Amino acid sequence: MAERPQPPRPGIGVGVVVTSPTHPNCVLLGKRKGPLGAGTYQLPGGHLEFGESLAECAARETLEEAALRLRHVRFASAVNSVCAAARYHYVTVLMKGEAEPGAEPRNREPEKNEGWEWVKWDEFPPADQLFWALRCLREQGYNPFTEELDHLKGYTGSHQLA
Repeated sequence: MAERPQPPRPGIGVGVVVTSPTHPNCVLLGKRKGPLGAGTYQLPGGHLEFGESLAECAARETLEEAALRLRHVRFASAVNSVCAAARYHYVTVLMKGEAEPGAEPRNREPEKNEGWEWVKWDEFPPADQLFWALRCLREQGYNPFTEELDHLKGYTGSHQLA
């Protein structure tokens, strides 16, 4: 009997909610380019490298993508985003970090991102304009300006996206 092909395994990503003392109540957002999610808003982030801690990944990705050094990097949330139609399944650990005072982002990956901007958390684009991990984070009720993890109470670990 022939073995069935195994479905691909989910990817593991790290997204970074970057705040700044220079931009109160704002987080750093970029607009995606490329075949998946083009035109949607995203956080800095990327793939977790072998042997890397979550905080190290968050700091590395933010420096690589936005030229910002982070301080006070810590856990914010985790989301499990699935879009079967796009064959997309990622488990994304969200970390929070603060940019150094006075530091401003530079777009170091213009082939992947239109640019970075500080956006007030309470004035975010609508959910359908957010890339999946960020959309799921917002749907959880996460607030980057508190240290509470109440948004995780009752979270079942699944966001099925159309």
